[in-house]
Amino acid sequence: MNRQKTIKTPVTVDGRSLFSGQPCTLRFAPAEPDTGIVFIRANEPTPIVADIANVPKRPRRTSLEQDHAVVETVEHVLAAVSGMGIDNVRIELSAAETPSTDGSALLFVQALQQAGIQEQSAEQKVFMVTEPIAVSENDAMLAALPGPTDCLDILYDLDYGDVPSIGRQVLGFRLDKDNFASQIAPARTFSLEEEARVFQAQGIGAHLTPHDVLIMGPNGPIDNALRFDDEHVRHKISDLIGDLALLGRRLRGRIVAYKSGHELNHKLIHKLAEAIAIERASTQMSEPVLDVRKIMRLLPHRYPFLMVDRLLSLEGDTRAIGIKNVTINEPYFQGHYPSQPIMPGVMILEAMAQLSGLLLSRRLEHAGKVAVLLSMDRVKMRRPVRPGDQLILEAEAVHVRPRTGHCRCRALVDNEVAAEAEIKFMLVDAEPA
Repeated sequence: MNRQKTIKTPVTVDGRSLFSGQPCTLRFAPAEPDTGIVFIRANEPTPIVADIANVPKRPRRTSLEQDHAVVETVEHVLAAVSGMGIDNVRIELSAAETPSTDGSALLFVQALQQAGIQEQSAEQKVFMVTEPIAVSENDAMLAALPGPTDCLDILYDLDYGDVPSIGRQVLGFRLDKDNFASQIAPARTFSLEEEARVFQAQGIGAHLTPHDVLIMGPNGPIDNALRFDDEHVRHKISDLIGDLALLGRRLRGRIVAYKSGHELNHKLIHKLAEAIAIERASTQMSEPVLDVRKIMRLLPHRYPFLMVDRLLSLEGDTRAIGIKNVTINEPYFQGHYPSQPIMPGVMILEAMAQLSGLLLSRRLEHAGKVAVLLSMDRVKMRRPVRPGDQLILEAEAVHVRPRTGHCRCRALVDNEVAAEAEIKFMLVDAEPA
């Protein structure tokens, strides 16, 4: 059994941010088992979890946003944490964007080495790729394939055939087997000379000179030198490792990439996250933790609005899995639609909200509170739900405060995601019996 890891002591890294140029102090701190990678902004109460669900769209970088708290350009930090095999860490920031250091993950790796790494009691969370999962865009491609069961095998094909100073570079690397600190971490981000001119004209990275970053001219780096002959593909692998940390699990198998960047990386991780949800739901099909009679003691809902039939799994107060059996006897099928009955999306959302209420009840039952729906964000309907389907509901507590609760939810049918949403609740005093 592989154990989770954190760092032994806090350690700091200072520097200016890549895009904004603002000074930033970053502090790595130890974290408890199952915390994951969490960013903490100065003067921001909301922790920002390194999770693919919290990634907003940004060009040429990976950023995180949760409850309006934002941290920019996290890929090199995540690469260092993941590359060094660390599962749980708190990352405190004095500014909105991480320090860029020299454009690589090296200084972050050196700081983590200085802090020291220690094993924890909990088992490491792993996802084994058993079926091919692929994404593509134009001529770029990225695929997760079955492969080694004890490491992640990465093969990256970087093709800059029309740029002679870069050309085509192909490299294989085994995460958790090969030496990330020496082979990948020193590789710096790079830009073509014409791209750098456009960025600086827009005020992006205006503080940087070719001595600070790797700017590629027609004949090679400008006023700089390569650390590796194939430094460019090594940096792409570093970015990929950092982005894969957003999965929240150690990936086992093989990754094959051709011309992939952050946007395509994120698309693959979304698909991997869906596969994890499906695997989790399928493995939890067992005797109920709560049957409908016990559910009715915890939820105020009654026919025809009770939307959870069984609770299959309850992991403390962090995650719950339940079932809604969809039958033609549901009253809403009389009008939605008589000739082609489809479960209304709002009813699927209600089912996920009720499961979240059951999850939150673990914390609320002794506090005299009930959960009242406040908002729904990132709602997506993936496939129709029809009579005869069995809806597998999944709710994960993102955070619960004295007055609010926040859950991330999915609903699945036949191992396919039917709907997903982030649901927030206001916690109000329960009416006296």
